[in-house]
Amino acid sequence: MSSNTLPLLPADYRPSEDEEYMNPLMRAFFRHKLLQWRAELLRESSETLNSLHEDGGLQEPDIADRATLETDRALELRTRDRERKLISKIDSALQRIHDGEYGYCEETGEPIGVRRLEARPIATMSLEAQERHERMERTHRDD
Repeated sequence: MSSNTLPLLPADYRPSEDEEYMNPLMRAFFRHKLLQWRAELLRESSETLNSLHEDGGLQEPDIADRATLETDRALELRTRDRERKLISKIDSALQRIHDGEYGYCEETGEPIGVRRLEARPIATMSLEAQERHERMERTHRDD
């Protein structure tokens, strides 16, 4: 079975540290998880666009109401921008699944680990490599 042909996922399947790492079932699990997350973000984004469109121009006659609405809208747009970047990371993770590279640290090539991927399915580094990377960023930022 090639890396882009994944098996049907049983409803009760949960990946475990005891099974072969990134076997086809495990890849299917993470692919499904990523696709669900992506669909949820896209749905929320669509709802935001509809809401902004329905609100039209800021028609609140009261200046305080208008300021509140503008602040809410700016916050919503910032949130959507973060989610847009997240969708891009999800797409990259889906591509890594397709390419057979998902679940392995981009720095060391070591397995990222099931628990870390369940918590953060878009992770590209093992916890150790990520911590090293963040320490280096802090060190260079302080210079």
